[in-house]
Amino acid sequence: MRRDLGIGITGSGFMGKTHAEAVCAVPGLRLVAVTGGRRSEGLADRYGIDREPDVEGLVRRSDVDAVIITTPHHIHVGDALATIAAGKHVLVEKPLATSVADCDRMIEAASRRSVTLAVGYHQRFRRNNVEARRLIREGTIGRILTIQITMLTEASLRDGGGWEWWDDPASLGHVLNSAPHGIDLLRWCLGTEVATVSAFSRNFLTPAPVENTTLALLSFHNGALLSLYSTNEMADPGFSGEFFRLRIMGSQGLMDLDPFGDLKLAVGGAWRTVSTQPAARFVAADVPLSPARLRAYERQLRAFRDAIEGKPSRIGSGPDGRAGVEAVTAMLEASRTGSVIRLPDRGTGGTPLFDS
Repeated sequence: MRRDLGIGITGSGFMGKTHAEAVCAVPGLRLVAVTGGRRSEGLADRYGIDREPDVEGLVRRSDVDAVIITTPHHIHVGDALATIAAGKHVLVEKPLATSVADCDRMIEAASRRSVTLAVGYHQRFRRNNVEARRLIREGTIGRILTIQITMLTEASLRDGGGWEWWDDPASLGHVLNSAPHGIDLLRWCLGTEVATVSAFSRNFLTPAPVENTTLALLSFHNGALLSLYSTNEMADPGFSGEFFRLRIMGSQGLMDLDPFGDLKLAVGGAWRTVSTQPAARFVAADVPLSPARLRAYERQLRAFRDAIEGKPSRIGSGPDGRAGVEAVTAMLEASRTGSVIRLPDRGTGGTPLFDS
């Protein structure tokens, strides 16, 4: 009989709690221990697991086979390299790291140790996004011409507490938290890479030394153009349906994709709803986690297990994580220098879609 895969978690905030809950819902996985963060003792008590004093203690455990990293962005590389050095598999919450150089270090280390390095692109596992990818790949709306992404978050979300790391210069800015999801989703759907990046990044309202609002314009190697608007400075009550939304114009039709609402298609001059994702809105850390939101994380963990076992998997890979970091750090550099950043063409992006 196959032994359950022992899972450790670094980080004990909202995402640590998310992954802990998801691990407990997936057969074949067993939550073992947690380390890091002021809430780690409470998380350990909640799930009846051990609390380790540091990541080194966590990865030394013989009952830990893989580690999920949910610490602040700039800590990812250290946690991942310690995990990989111990010969354990690792799933890193996006972004993979805060620099392309650190991504490369992680990818090279995982390759050398022959362990799985995955990145937490849970949007690949949401119902509407899977259906949107299928329709795009089948040419339902023709050649993709332009895409508009909005990622708009109310500033009041911060009032729940626990988000101080958003304002830490070591984590670069809010856009590194938001935009990798959009970049990966488009690479995965279109099968192409980002070619050029220009952007304006600002901090308008909050007394922090980092970016909190970015407007970016990107092109892909297949010719498609993307405008991306990311902010966590939006006044209440916000714009309905704009938390994460993609409007895609093709040569033969239109697509309106809300990963947390409806996927709508217009071919032939009329809109129709293709699929609906049950409400799974992002919530403050102390609010109970909704099953609808967790479903994507459970599917992602099954895909992570498949990748570890050498099976076909649509989990985000180390290179997928690197591509997101490369595009976002290019946005910040383009804003700083007032230039257009050109990225190299490394072939088609993303990993194959396998039904699950």
